[in-house]
Amino acid sequence: MIANHKGEIPFVVLLLPFLLGIASGIGFITAAYLPLLWSIFGGLGIAFILLNLSYQRLAIYKTRWLGGLLITIILFSAGCICAVNNNELNDARHFSRSPAQYLSIKINTEPQLKNGLIRFTATVGQSVNNKQSMPVTGTILVTIKDSATISLQYGDELVIPAKYTPIDPPFTPGEFNYKQYLAHQNIYYQAFLYPGMYRVIKHGTGNPLIAFSLRLRQQMINRFKQQMHDPGAIAVASTLILGYKADLSSDILQAYSKTGTIHVLSVSGAHVAIIYILLQFTLGFLNGYRHGRVIKAVIIIALIWYYSLLSGFSPAVCRAAAMISMVIIGKTYARYINLLNILAVSAFALLLYNPLLITDVGFQLSYLAVAGLVVLQPVVYKWLTFKNKWADKVWMACSVSIAAQVITFPLSALYFHQFPVYFSLSNLLIIIPTSVIMYSGVAYLALSSVPLLSTLLARLLEYAILFMNKALAIIEYAPFASIGKIWLTVPEYLLLYIIIISGFYYLYNKKTWLLKLSLTSLLLFATSISLKRYLAENAHSIAFLNLRKNTGIVFKNGNSAVVLTNLADTNKNYKYSVQPYLDSSQVAHTTIIGLNQNISLTWFKKQGALMQFYNKRIIIFDKQLQNQRQPGKLIASYLYITGNPHVSLQAVNSNFDYQTLIIDGSNSNQTVERFSAGAKALNVNFKILKRNNSLIIVSN
Repeated sequence: MIANHKGEIPFVVLLLPFLLGIASGIGFITAAYLPLLWSIFGGLGIAFILLNLSYQRLAIYKTRWLGGLLITIILFSAGCICAVNNNELNDARHFSRSPAQYLSIKINTEPQLKNGLIRFTATVGQSVNNKQSMPVTGTILVTIKDSATISLQYGDELVIPAKYTPIDPPFTPGEFNYKQYLAHQNIYYQAFLYPGMYRVIKHGTGNPLIAFSLRLRQQMINRFKQQMHDPGAIAVASTLILGYKADLSSDILQAYSKTGTIHVLSVSGAHVAIIYILLQFTLGFLNGYRHGRVIKAVIIIALIWYYSLLSGFSPAVCRAAAMISMVIIGKTYARYINLLNILAVSAFALLLYNPLLITDVGFQLSYLAVAGLVVLQPVVYKWLTFKNKWADKVWMACSVSIAAQVITFPLSALYFHQFPVYFSLSNLLIIIPTSVIMYSGVAYLALSSVPLLSTLLARLLEYAILFMNKALAIIEYAPFASIGKIWLTVPEYLLLYIIIISGFYYLYNKKTWLLKLSLTSLLLFATSISLKRYLAENAHSIAFLNLRKNTGIVFKNGNSAVVLTNLADTNKNYKYSVQPYLDSSQVAHTTIIGLNQNISLTWFKKQGALMQFYNKRIIIFDKQLQNQRQPGKLIASYLYITGNPHVSLQAVNSNFDYQTLIIDGSNSNQTVERFSAGAKALNVNFKILKRNNSLIIVSN
């Protein structure tokens, strides 16, 4: 539903400066500007009210732009204020601002067990120092390595030692920025605990409604486990119907991600719409009664919000619930509804509650997808016309998939660096299984006490999930199923959206300047991609990666690279740190060698501890080399210390002559301190990788 005039979508227009203000408040504006922002907000707010009261007397209608300018600045400053005030670090009572020996914390999320570790976030309420307690605020991420912690629940209150550390930033280029991800949830510190380091002092101190919801959800998950047998099917059912993702395997996530159907595993608008259709059909008989439409609307809205509560109040479900609630109210009272306007209203409501939702990838993709369906789908649908009813329905479904995928592609490429080629086929294929899964799953949960019927529903649910998983696995491994290693810069990302929006707008109203804008942006985008690829294919570099306690050196020669590491390419540290760097550097061909392997290429050679990369020579110094005496001094560009060698730098210098000393993260703190102190005393150029950024050296 495309608006013919901005008057039809006032909240869309008003939302834009508010969004810009929140983004500015998160990225650039600090608490020091709050007094100024409040002054602007209050002063211009009063001016706006006074101008409206004097609209006729002062002939404001002659300068209508003035009101628009004032409300834009007011909303921008309001967005900034919301974002800055929401940042917990700006609170003077944040627990990190005062010394403490112990912290009293309250678990505010459902604890998740994975790889033998229990992880949860908690609200800090009290800090204790020298037996004196004081109220504090803030959120902390807690990880406990203790099998007894499986009994911990939402709302439990614990006392833990105040031994927390800041979240580490990414040390390797291309690595996922976990620090920023948690900061967007107001989490800046973490604590890692072992058995005996914590004590539970209270149970059930959380929000009773949320606690009830989590208990009920766990009961329903247990019902799935009673009559379903395949662990993967149980995990998908728990995720798709109830929003519980803890049991999902990486293989299932990869299959859905590579086929462009990952949205199915996020309880969102599509799931709420299915519930809405079911309730509309079930309660349709109420339309024949007096006030029946109002009663039906109240029941549906209440059940939809209950479902939102059950799914954990995810941003996508809240958005869908708010939007559908407004649509129901509008239809009940026969009002004209513009879905874009309702979408903007729901975004306003959610962002006023939590401005940091704007940084949530699911929130962004969800709103973009719905906006694409509202605006782009009608344009796509008109591309083809079918007289056959069923062909038209198939094309309708395809147009929905195309519109959603096109509008979300730049954002997906920016975050996930891949594009599913067969997305239309995948989404078309899962329409029926998803509906069967939702309806049979809800019916099973409601009728699980009926013996024969519940067994049949459980079988139907499990077989539908297994069929969908199998079909998506076939598409995942089909030739050219996905295009990977897509790394966009922010300007390229913005150019893509200019191309898409101006191109589709041209198809809608045929204005020539839109076509010119789209083609010009396409030319700039293609030029940027080509130049980036040319530079990458002609670049030679050495990357000394910070892999915490592991070793990793990448020798890049154009689109080929040799990776010297003790990690296998299946290791999660390799996948999360080394592979993203290779992909972002546009490396297509990789050779992995161990520390004790030798190799000889035209541009790279390794023999024992000695490596030659073009005109750069690198020596790996470890425990094996520390006891060897050299006949003469070996000359190198870099001496790489790894594996905790027990030797002084003076002894090392008696055998080697080098320009830069590099100390990797596998060395202990004592070894790092010994070598760095020796380097300072001898005036040697050195670089410590431990808890520092990787060292990238460009050779040309």
